Amino acid sequence: MIKQLLYKTFGLRDGEIAISFLMQLYIFIVITVLLIVKPTVNALFLNTLGADNLPYAYLMVAAVAVITTVLYNKALKNNSLYKITNYALVIFSVFFIALSVILYYKALNQFVLYFYYLFVAMFAVIATSQFWTFANMVFNAREAKRLFGFIGAGAIAGGVFGGYLTSLIVSSFGNKTVILVAGLLMLVNIPILQKIYHLRLRKLNIYSRRNQNFSEQKVNDSTLFIILKSKHLTYLALITGISVLVAKLVDFQFSDFANRNFRNPDDLASFFGFWFSTFNVIALLIQLLLTNRILTKLGVSTTLLILPLGIALGGLLFLTFPELWVLVIIKGLDGSFKQSINKAAFELSIMPIPIGIKNQAKSFIDVAVDSVATGFAGFLLVFLIKKLDLPTSYITIIILFFVLIWIVLIFRLREAYYNSFRENIKRNLVKKNTSSFGLKHETTIVTAKAILNNGEEEEILNLLDRLNNFKIKTLKPYIIGLLQHESVTVKIAAINQLYTYDKGTAIKDIEALLSIKNDELVYEALEYLLHHTYKSDSSIFNSYLNHSNDYLSNATLLCLAKVAKNNYSLAKRYNLEKRIAQKVDELSTPDGFSRKESVAILLNTIAHSGYKKFHSFIAVHLNNKDEYIVNYAIQAAGLSKDEQFIDKLLQFLKEKPFKKATIKALKNYGYKIVETLLESNTLENLDDDAKKSIPKLIQSFKTQDSVNLLQKLLKHKDIIVRYKAIIALSKLKEKSRDLYISNRLIKSALFRECKFYKNTLIIKKSIEQQIESPEDKHAITLDAKTEISIARTSIYDILIEQEQISLKNIFKLLSILYNKSDIEMSYEGLFSDIKEAKINALEFLDNLLQSQLKTNVFPLIEHLVISDESHKTTLQLHQISEKNYLNLIVKNRGKRLKLEVINLIYYLNNKNYASIIKPLLKHKNRDVKYLAFKTLNSLTGLRSAS
Repeated sequence: MIKQLLYKTFGLRDGEIAISFLMQLYIFIVITVLLIVKPTVNALFLNTLGADNLPYAYLMVAAVAVITTVLYNKALKNNSLYKITNYALVIFSVFFIALSVILYYKALNQFVLYFYYLFVAMFAVIATSQFWTFANMVFNAREAKRLFGFIGAGAIAGGVFGGYLTSLIVSSFGNKTVILVAGLLMLVNIPILQKIYHLRLRKLNIYSRRNQNFSEQKVNDSTLFIILKSKHLTYLALITGISVLVAKLVDFQFSDFANRNFRNPDDLASFFGFWFSTFNVIALLIQLLLTNRILTKLGVSTTLLILPLGIALGGLLFLTFPELWVLVIIKGLDGSFKQSINKAAFELSIMPIPIGIKNQAKSFIDVAVDSVATGFAGFLLVFLIKKLDLPTSYITIIILFFVLIWIVLIFRLREAYYNSFRENIKRNLVKKNTSSFGLKHETTIVTAKAILNNGEEEEILNLLDRLNNFKIKTLKPYIIGLLQHESVTVKIAAINQLYTYDKGTAIKDIEALLSIKNDELVYEALEYLLHHTYKSDSSIFNSYLNHSNDYLSNATLLCLAKVAKNNYSLAKRYNLEKRIAQKVDELSTPDGFSRKESVAILLNTIAHSGYKKFHSFIAVHLNNKDEYIVNYAIQAAGLSKDEQFIDKLLQFLKEKPFKKATIKALKNYGYKIVETLLESNTLENLDDDAKKSIPKLIQSFKTQDSVNLLQKLLKHKDIIVRYKAIIALSKLKEKSRDLYISNRLIKSALFRECKFYKNTLIIKKSIEQQIESPEDKHAITLDAKTEISIARTSIYDILIEQEQISLKNIFKLLSILYNKSDIEMSYEGLFSDIKEAKINALEFLDNLLQSQLKTNVFPLIEHLVISDESHKTTLQLHQISEKNYLNLIVKNRGKRLKLEVINLIYYLNNKNYASIIKPLLKHKNRDVKYLAFKTLNSLTGLRSAS
């Protein structure tokens, strides 16, 4: 019962209760002691020396902190943090007991007051810094996000308890007794620390050790250099400094106004104790009720904004009403928010830093930066109050100025925080060294010449592709030289590149290529002669149309068909129609058939000519057994734009060897073909393999209409169609930045996909129960029971497949909304075998996603990543009846699963399931409609339907 309450209320999970309570107890004691010694020493200091001496104390704190940090970091390099912390606990205890003795014998003087003011300041930052450093080592990022709120509640509870304990003991026994209690309490933390060490710290995980190794070189550098080198640490240090500076300025105003109202030191100590405790009560309530919710909802960086914004509003209020009660509010905001949501958010913000660096940098930030900021606050106060003799109310203006800087730094920290997670994920992922070819040479003239002269074929082709449409005169002779290259592909690429130079360039070299026996090369050479030289059309056609070399005559006929398509007189002059008819007759008989290349070039000639009477030749060769000829027939069908070929082309979409050519061919029909497909029943009746190519066809148009249509396909019930539509949209976003993709529609699609994914998990869970414990009382025969088992298993297997695709859809949609590389890196991290890579990827996404998206997406991802561990997630999956999940499948899934459900219902032979099938009688897909009718007829004895 208590366990369940802890799980539900605080997010604790198995194996975390003991360590969480020990950590909570440790910080409870530290803060209890702090809330005993701080108000007591502050009251003694103010009553004896006055508020005017506080700025000098602040300056001294800064100087002492720098020295302490240097010594502390030296000790940290040579000793473990665990050992140093044990020594520190003993030292703190001894000095507090000593202060109790001094107070007992009334040996207090100015030196002792300054010494203990500084000592308490160092205790406050060192003891808490050590604890949170341990917490960063004990818990990973995901655990920390759940548990820091619960553990932090111990700190706040310590503040409440310590403050009220101070008021109670001081009023009854005096300062000396309460300080003695503080000294003895510090010793209690030694056995607690030992237990924490044995439970977790002694067996630091692999990730911690790897990070320590990774950062070994950095740790050898000076701490200041480490911080300055890292933007993340730099912003954290600056934020710490600004927040401390603001806190000290607020504290001075609060102390000064309080000191004016309470002259008796015991009354002042009691006032401080009461309000510090009250602030901590508020902080405790915030911590228990709001911290985790706020962190989950807003993320780390946004949560860090709450404290400075609250102080800014309080400062503006004080400028209007310069009263003590307003300062109580401001101090309350600082005291309650700082120790609750701000503390948890700040400690989480340093989580991505590697442990080896974190141990050294955090102590510097917590001690040196904190204290230097305190010193700077003292300097400001000395200058403003002593030198300029300004009223303390003017400090509010300074506070507002620094709060503005604080807010700006938090915005800067946000990106640095994300970058640290990116680096962590990349560092933890085990990647194979994949090498994909790609020219990485600098495209200088010297390098380009070297490639054109001596490069490999692929290097040359890549370079020519880069040079496309660039006229670089110095490269002209090298490109002409490529016409002698042994590769036909290089020759053709060189011809195409020569179009950028003056008309008639390399005419003799091009004419020499006409003698080479390669249809494509001869055709490209003829095209060049026709369109990029001063040779007349008639001289070329007269010379080569009747040439004995069929490579040359075929290519010339194709050129004539292209040129004469809209030139009737030219076609008539050279008898184009008659020549094509002769070629068709010649190549349609076994005796006349010479080469498949001749058929291929004739197919293109017919398509370009515009003579529909020869389209039957294209139709015949769409059924040719030779893959080479079929590809050219597909190309010709597309060029012809004849509607008779559309159905046949759509069937080719499912065949991989012809898919690319088919998409290109269908594109020639124009955008209207896609709208026709979607408006009619054609798409629903396409083969699944053909259907999934439609989004790619839509993408190929690269227009805003393409985007709009693809966005409509995001609602399609077939998950493969959605997947391909998302990929197409992603590519359009990447390559056609002028097109508008609606974030609102993408988010809506994302919410639908999340619902689809969750329903898949629910149906899977429900069908597992049916497979394990079937109740098939309507199934009469053993064969029927076997068929039912097979049908359920088949549905289950498809659901597993759809679960994986749906998850890909979610991440693909996220990559459209957010930075693509961030989402891809997170996806890789989540599905790696390295636990810490998963943890960092989860935390990165948790902070990256906006609140509404996070609410829908994050529970699904978290469930997937940690479902293999004995941890509970926020995702609740309930089982539903077989009738309900079959109905859910029929309503929201594609053809494939619908057919499987109908098949299952057929063998279940349960009339109660007839209502599931009945709506399918009007389905657009013929197969679904037919099987639904057959099954419904079997169940109910219907003789007619639809």
